[in-house]
Amino acid sequence: MTNKSFPMGFILLGFSEWPHLEMILFWIVIILYTMIILSNSIIILLSCVDPHLYTPMYFFLSNLSFLDLCFTTTTVPHMLSNLWGPGKIITHTGCVIQLCMLLCLGATECVMLVVMAFDRYIAICQPLHYTIIMHHQFCWKLVLIAWLSGLIESVTQIPVTLQLPFCTHHRLDDFLCEVPALIRLTCGDTSAIEWQMTISAILFTIVPLALILTSYGYIAQALGKIQSKDGRQKAIATCSSHLTVVFMFYGTVAPVYTYPKNHFASTYSKFFTFFYTVVTPLLNPLIYSLRNKDVKNAMLQLLRRGSP
Repeated sequence: MTNKSFPMGFILLGFSEWPHLEMILFWIVIILYTMIILSNSIIILLSCVDPHLYTPMYFFLSNLSFLDLCFTTTTVPHMLSNLWGPGKIITHTGCVIQLCMLLCLGATECVMLVVMAFDRYIAICQPLHYTIIMHHQFCWKLVLIAWLSGLIESVTQIPVTLQLPFCTHHRLDDFLCEVPALIRLTCGDTSAIEWQMTISAILFTIVPLALILTSYGYIAQALGKIQSKDGRQKAIATCSSHLTVVFMFYGTVAPVYTYPKNHFASTYSKFFTFFYTVVTPLLNPLIYSLRNKDVKNAMLQLLRRGSP
C-alpha cells in the first residue's frame, strides 16, 4: 500500500532494535557533539583573529568548520531526541527541512574538499604564482561555487524525492531523513530517482575524489623535487592529513548514496550515516588544523592575550 500524504510525518527507527545501545550512544553523541562545537568554533575564531592565519588554506578550513557546525546542528539534536526516548517521530515539515539542509550542506562539503585540494596543488606545485592565483576575490568565488553546487543539488533532489509513493507504515530505517532511506521506504517503482541519485552521487563523490587524487598525484611528484627537508616534511604532513579526511568522508558517503537500495547500503547505511554525521565533523578540525603548528601558536597567543 502506498500513500503520498503523511500527516504524522515519519517514524525514525534508528537503533531502536538495540535499546541498550541507544543509551550508550546518547552519551557518546553528546560528548562528540560538544567537542565538534568547541573544536570547529576554535578554528573559525582563530582564522578570524590571528593575522598569521589570513591565508587561503585557513580561509577554506574555516569554511569547512562552519559547514560541519551547520551539518551537525541539523542532525544531532534530533538524533539525541531519537536515542533518548520512545518518541521517534519527525514531522513532515521537519523531515523536509532536514532533507534540504543535509543535501545542501553535504554537497557543498564535497565540493569544498576539492577546492582545498586545488589550493594545496597551487601552493606546492606552483609556489611562485600562489599569491597571484589564490587572491582574496578568487577564494571567495571558489567558496561561492561550492555553496551554489550544494544549493542546486538540494533544489533538484527535493521535489522528486517528496513525490515518491511512500509505504503507509512510514517507518524509516535510519535516524535521519535522507534520500536513500526515503527511497527504501517506497512501495512503487523507484528506478528513475535511483538513477538520478546515482548520477548525483557520482558527480559529488566519485568525480571530486578523482580530481583530488589527481591533484595529489601531481603534488607527490612536486614533493620529490623539494630540496628543503623541513619543507618536504611539512608538505607531506599537510597533504596526508587532507587525504585522511577525504577518504573518511567520501568512503562513508559514496556507499550510501551511489546504490541506495542494494543490500550493503540497506544493511549498513545507518552506521555510515552515523560516521559522516558525527565522527567526520569532529576529525576534520583535529586532523586538518588543531595539530598544526601554526594553529597551536595562534591558540597560545590568544590564550596569552586573554590572560591577566
